[in-house]
Amino acid sequence: MMSRSYTNLLDLASGNFSALSLGGRSRRMSRTMTVPGSLAGLDEDDDRAISVSSDVPSSIAQDRVIIVANQLPVRARRRPDGHGWSFAWDDDSLLLQLKGGLPDDMEVLYVGSLRVHVDSREQDEVAQALLERFRCVPAFLPADVNERFYHGFCKQALWPLFHYMLPFSSSEHRAGGRFDRALWESYVLANKLFSQRIIEVINPEDDYIWIHDYHLMALPTFLRRRFNRLRMGFFLHSPFPSSEIYRTLPVREQILKALLNCDLIGFHTFDYARHFLSCCSRMLGLEYQSKRGYIGLDYFGRTVGIKIMPVGIHMGQLQSVLRLPDKEQRVEELRRQFEDKTVLLGVDDMDIFKGINLKLLAFEHMLKLHPEWQGRAVLVQIANPARGRGKDIESIQEEIVQSCERINKAFGNTGYSPVVFIDRPVPLVERIAFYTIAECVVVTAVRDGMNLTPYEYIACRQGISGADSDSMAECPRKSMLVVSEFIGCSPSLSGAIRVNPWNFETTGEAMNEAIALSDSEKQLRHDKHYKYVSTHDVSFWSKSFLHDLERTCKDHFRRRCWGIGLGFGFRVVALDPNFRKLNVDGIVSAYEKAKSRAIFVDYDGTLVPQTSINKQPSSEIIRIIDALCVDKKNVIFVVSGRGRDSLGKWFSPCKKLGIAAEHGFFMRWTRDTEWEACSQSTDFGWMQMAEPVMKLYTEATDGSYMETKESALVWHHQDADPGFGSAQAKEMLDHLESVLANEPVLAKSGQFIVEVKPQGVSKGLVAEKILSSMMEDGRQADFVLCIGDDRSDEDMFEGIAGIMTRNLVAPHTSLFACTVGQKPSKAKYYLDDTTDVVSMLGALAESSGPSSFPEEISGPPTLTENRTETSQ
Repeated sequence: MMSRSYTNLLDLASGNFSALSLGGRSRRMSRTMTVPGSLAGLDEDDDRAISVSSDVPSSIAQDRVIIVANQLPVRARRRPDGHGWSFAWDDDSLLLQLKGGLPDDMEVLYVGSLRVHVDSREQDEVAQALLERFRCVPAFLPADVNERFYHGFCKQALWPLFHYMLPFSSSEHRAGGRFDRALWESYVLANKLFSQRIIEVINPEDDYIWIHDYHLMALPTFLRRRFNRLRMGFFLHSPFPSSEIYRTLPVREQILKALLNCDLIGFHTFDYARHFLSCCSRMLGLEYQSKRGYIGLDYFGRTVGIKIMPVGIHMGQLQSVLRLPDKEQRVEELRRQFEDKTVLLGVDDMDIFKGINLKLLAFEHMLKLHPEWQGRAVLVQIANPARGRGKDIESIQEEIVQSCERINKAFGNTGYSPVVFIDRPVPLVERIAFYTIAECVVVTAVRDGMNLTPYEYIACRQGISGADSDSMAECPRKSMLVVSEFIGCSPSLSGAIRVNPWNFETTGEAMNEAIALSDSEKQLRHDKHYKYVSTHDVSFWSKSFLHDLERTCKDHFRRRCWGIGLGFGFRVVALDPNFRKLNVDGIVSAYEKAKSRAIFVDYDGTLVPQTSINKQPSSEIIRIIDALCVDKKNVIFVVSGRGRDSLGKWFSPCKKLGIAAEHGFFMRWTRDTEWEACSQSTDFGWMQMAEPVMKLYTEATDGSYMETKESALVWHHQDADPGFGSAQAKEMLDHLESVLANEPVLAKSGQFIVEVKPQGVSKGLVAEKILSSMMEDGRQADFVLCIGDDRSDEDMFEGIAGIMTRNLVAPHTSLFACTVGQKPSKAKYYLDDTTDVVSMLGALAESSGPSSFPEEISGPPTLTENRTETSQ
């Protein structure tokens, strides 16, 4: 077929053949993989493209959303004659329903797989038909890949784990089997095939990508590797487990990092979001911040938004079905069938987490304990076909059937069956009819992402808006719900009776209470629920998610972005457009032209790596620093949080080096001058007040320790449990601020620390004091270099940014504020690591002239390191 030569399905559908010429830059993406693939593909072609521009031509030049999910919202079946396919929208698909919340002028394109297998010879034709008629781009997965991807890793690993089932068994036929690397590779391969289909049709500067559910959690990395500034959101429709459960997954960090390549990650409830944030904190060391109602994670300069919004139902679809004559007819049939009976209803998928048998046990308990309901109460349980398969499903089905038979035998009689079990697909019209006649809906799932059954029930009990038909007049607007506390919709249904489904006795009592309540109480609860359900429908949900995605991505094209890392370690670093790498030739040129220079250098993380066990400076560092000091045009200071004793001994070979210790509390201008205290406060009585507080929290927080400096107290919790340590730090900070309210000190938190130090002490004030002294001595600086790596150095960067306006330096001074590492900073320049810093300082020393280098300098004297000395 001619269509095999085209790379862009959109241009193919629109007939724009000129954009699809075989020559030039166009590159065809294979529509299917016909040979086994491997994980090596993750690091191949995708690594090359890290810019925002695409090499795929597009005919679309307006905002568009590409909705990606495992399955398209389309039903496909082969025609009766066996030739070709027929397609129809799946009206029950959430992906189709969410369009109601999107702007009218926003185009929607779907990418996903079909539920049926399509032969490779028909795939081009099917793809073109779906694109032209449904705006759908199918991802055709090879049968063996799909089997290992969906029924393997998704259903045997992710689905059970996300529903709190640990992999104790290695059985291939049970959910929750042990990790299989081959299944994970198929999962990654399937996600890559999805990404290829998206890349064929995407316009990265105009499109939004909205990925749905746990099947495609690796997909964001593939797309982000190709398009750095792509606007991309993800919504998880299942629960996200607690960190104690999630951390058992061998590929836990790969999945977290892949999700963090999105701009917005959505969850149904705060519990699910809290678990995700806890995993990011414990496994990746990322802390979230809440600002003006929005939760965000700072990830290499990008803010990843966290959205908490439960999905709703499609009110319009339900209203339409409620108006159908078939529905009215079915309602009348059911009312005759259950005349004089109180109907409790359950609608669940047949799987191990829906708790159907627990519901049956609870109903059995209610009939035993409240015999007045025998002959009057009926539990109708609709069991939708199982989506998964295996021995677990077969076992639970057998158990449910046995329970139904036992209850009906014990409490039933001629004309009365306490349990009506419907084990078949139930059309929407029939399901709505059951909702209409049910007095109470019972949901006893032991774990469920959302579960919209209660929402549908409430809407059906309300009936058609503004209707005055006889049917609706006979049906009072009242409803009752008994719901598991472990399902996503539970927090939003405050009028429901919440139960622990594992305790079937209390669930049985809840059933009795629900159907025994007065009509007025049922109506009050119904009104409260309907007000929420009718306003928080699926359109409200999708509109809110897209609004937050737009807000999160508003600065995408303003910031400088580039990708780093291999495999699932890939991430995008986003920085201010004025933030750039320090050019050594440029700073050397400015250095040589200057007549008076001031250089401020941090120690830990700047001259020596933070991870280094031996913190003493090397002989090379001593040689370079001393060479800079020898130049009479230079004033060189090491500005560090370390104590003055260690810094003084380490840099004793450098006679003219200035040192500012403990963030500037102690200063000396040269080796032979005396240390001076920069703070006016010499009263350290506050330490006797702060120390007992820190000791209290140290004893209560395993893994923490306290450091005592001459001028400050520091509490470290980097080795404590991340969640508990962070909570204790916040509590300690409040405690210290209360205790030290009238003292001239400042209590502040940092990265894994809480520090108390005298007011008016910072690296920024140190730099300002030194520059002021130089100006008073008639040596006004015309070259300033300030370099550091942590939060305390940001004060220094901020301080030198304003020195021009205060006339502390010459009018045309060259200012170089430089941080170590590519990260958000108040500095305008960066160097990658300590090696770059030492190399740059060496270049400056060489430009001072060969005579600046001493012939030989011995290394610093050995000093036994104290574990509690800070490295800031």
